[in-house]
Amino acid sequence: MSTWVVVLVASAGCFLLKLLGWSVPARLLEQERVRRVAVLLPVALLGGLVVVQALAQGRALVLDARAVGLAVAAVAVLLRAPFLVVVVAAAAAAALVRAL
Repeated sequence: MSTWVVVLVASAGCFLLKLLGWSVPARLLEQERVRRVAVLLPVALLGGLVVVQALAQGRALVLDARAVGLAVAAVAVLLRAPFLVVVVAAAAAAALVRAL
C-alpha cells in the first residue's frame, strides 16, 4: 500500500469522525455526565501519554533522564511556576542528567 493511499484513507476517516461528531444531538451533549467526561478525558489522556513517553521504551520500564525531567516538571507545576519555566526546568534537568 502506498503512502498516498494511507494518507487519503486517514483523511477520509478523520473527516467522517468529525462529521459523526456534528451529527450528535445537542440534548445528549448537554448532559452533566457528558460535560464532566469531556472536561476530564483530555487531561487523563495527556497524562497517560506523558507517562508512557517518559518512562517506557518499547515494552520495558526505563528510568533515565526523562524520568528526572518529568519529576522536575511535576515539582515546578506544584510550585505553580509558569509553563515556560516548567518546560525549561525539565529540559535543563534532563540535559544535566544526560551530561553526567
